[in-house]
Amino acid sequence: MKRDGVVGLGRAGRLLVLLLALAAALQAQSAEPETEPEREAGILPFTPAELQQIQAHGPWPPPRHRDASNRFVGQPAAVAFGRQLFFDASLSARGDLACASCHIPARAFQDGRAVALPAGERPRNTPSLFDAAGHRWLGWDGAHDSLWAASITPLLAAGEMAAKPAHLAQRLRARPALERAYTQAFGRPLPADPAQLPVDLGKALAAYQATLVSPRTPFDDFRDAMARGDRRGAARYPLAAQRGLRLFIGEGRCTVCHAGPGFTNGEFADIGVPFFVPGGVDSGRHGGLQRLLASPWNRLGSHNDAGPADPQAVATRHVVQQHRNFGEFRVPGLRQLVHTAPYMHNGSLRTLPDVVRHYSELNEERLHTDGERILRPLRLSPQQTDDLLAFLRSLSTVSPAPAP
Repeated sequence: MKRDGVVGLGRAGRLLVLLLALAAALQAQSAEPETEPEREAGILPFTPAELQQIQAHGPWPPPRHRDASNRFVGQPAAVAFGRQLFFDASLSARGDLACASCHIPARAFQDGRAVALPAGERPRNTPSLFDAAGHRWLGWDGAHDSLWAASITPLLAAGEMAAKPAHLAQRLRARPALERAYTQAFGRPLPADPAQLPVDLGKALAAYQATLVSPRTPFDDFRDAMARGDRRGAARYPLAAQRGLRLFIGEGRCTVCHAGPGFTNGEFADIGVPFFVPGGVDSGRHGGLQRLLASPWNRLGSHNDAGPADPQAVATRHVVQQHRNFGEFRVPGLRQLVHTAPYMHNGSLRTLPDVVRHYSELNEERLHTDGERILRPLRLSPQQTDDLLAFLRSLSTVSPAPAP
């Protein structure tokens, strides 16, 4: 009886067919990319150079920054006093505005507005105070070289809290608990001459703000898992975010400015965002340098607790104003980015996709001809846009940490 197919081959023939099938399967398996097991595990095959760049965005939280110009940083009594001041609206001239009115803890210590209210003479977006203690320069224009100096300006500025030193002294004396907190923080009673008070209050406010460190993020968990070889832990990080990370540190060249654990180099750049304001222009770093060097509270003055040996004072002494600084603004950090919209110094980009679109379709004609030409349009594909957004969102937690 005639048999068809494999059945008709006999035992030896069937064995031969099985061997050939096994060989074909092995050959197909060997032809697959070596990186496939990593993809199955949910991890892209990052190169050693890429892994090194990824690790450069850590550790987090970073080592505690101690500002030598403010000896009260890290002192519990000063931190507690600074926290009281931060939430106290009675310090303002009209008694209706506190630091926390614009730097709202539930909004990552900013206010969610395009520009601050009151706007002052330079309408700008309210920056988050998270991680501010690690900044070399403070403010969008870098007009301050310490966190305590940056805290004095809104206390006294006519367009903000508009307090006078005498008013501050009166408010503290009117509240015995607050006056006691001052004495505990500084080890002395309120000064007879209130002119010293703005510096003292600024340093207490800075001592509190130095505790505002943003929480760890999904990216931090991925970075640390990769560092210790925990592939299962690393695989929890979405592949889209990994692809966005690769674009961020590679082809996008984002780390030229957004470097280090805080995702900022702390310097200034012209990124093609208009700097015209009603009735004039916002000169950015150019004007900020003028205000920095003219300030009685910069690190070159007598209020620097570290004196002339302070390395940051050396940086202030040698900073040079250049024409290209016109329209440059400080490179912000990217941590808790989801919670700090709208974006840019003027709040002109409403959403995170708007920011990515700005860099993808960058109008190079808006950039200074004498500035550093570090930007070019990224021309991202829809997939790249989605991946980059996935990575940027992974630099935030679900909600900002509560105020300490």
